[in-house]
Amino acid sequence: MAEESTDLAERFAALEARLRQLEDQQEIARLIAGYGPLVDSGSAEAVADRWEPDGVYDVDEWSMSGRAEIVAMVTSAKHQGWIEGGCAHFLGPAHVTVEGDEAVAVGHSLMVVHSDGKFVVRRATANRWQLRRGPGGWRVTRRTSRVLDGREESPRLLAALDLGAMEAE
Repeated sequence: MAEESTDLAERFAALEARLRQLEDQQEIARLIAGYGPLVDSGSAEAVADRWEPDGVYDVDEWSMSGRAEIVAMVTSAKHQGWIEGGCAHFLGPAHVTVEGDEAVAVGHSLMVVHSDGKFVVRRATANRWQLRRGPGGWRVTRRTSRVLDGREESPRLLAALDLGAMEAE
């Protein structure tokens, strides 16, 4: 009987670990999926709150460090102009890898803008999100985004599906 209870305890612990993994992946997917609606509504503080206080958002030739710079991007005249003209940030499903309290999510995004009476894709981008679990849940430590315009670094971001993939470079 003791052997059966140990087996049951091990199975229960394994089930708990699998459930935790799924919950982590879902929380990260929701965090990423919420970026588009928040940035398109101009909810600057809510966008910035997705990042750690010292988190980095690296977009092509521009990098933002810390929440204040992310707020400044969302409230900038350029971004507000896109909102006023009509824009949508679509983030596709991300491939999420969780290892303990660290995670990586890799996927695509599109920025669609309203122009001359029609909607056009302004950018198609490769994204790599690095995240950390803290007391407030999962937060972004670094998001690296590169436009998919033939540059070599963009497909490399899409291939970097696990935590150590970019560290070797």
